[in-house]
Amino acid sequence: MEILNHDQVSNKIRRIAYQIAEVYMEHDQLILAGIAEGGYTLAQKLKEQLVNICDLNVVLCEVKMDKKNPLNSVTTSIPASDYQDKGIVLCDDVLNSGTTLIYAVRHFLEVPIKKFKTAVLVNRNHKKFPVKADFKGISLSTTMEEHVQVNIQGTTYSVSLS
Repeated sequence: MEILNHDQVSNKIRRIAYQIAEVYMEHDQLILAGIAEGGYTLAQKLKEQLVNICDLNVVLCEVKMDKKNPLNSVTTSIPASDYQDKGIVLCDDVLNSGTTLIYAVRHFLEVPIKKFKTAVLVNRNHKKFPVKADFKGISLSTTMEEHVQVNIQGTTYSVSLS
């Protein structure tokens, strides 16, 4: 069942970008750290919007981690010195239990940063950790058996529930 069509997903991404621009307007640089795969794609889409609406220097950072074993090492595509004392937005496509997000947050807290926020396209409200999305496209109340499928690659975006 389709929850959001292409235009609705595009509008959610644009709205999140405006919210980020407003919160980070006093910064000269912003790090968009996207959790591979879907979170990094969301970060790329947000950057496309941000460069059109503000003067922030937006740097993309891919966050790689083992989502099944989040205690294993977390790596980033840029060195920690590049995001030290910067504003960071950690992006993921879907926030389920919060496990992935909280372990990724922990990685970034190993260096001093100016401001840290999180952005997700879909918030499922099934938290087992005290983590929240500061910027979210849509909140869904679902059962744990239901699966949220986010497609923001290619030319047609969608969010579906199965």
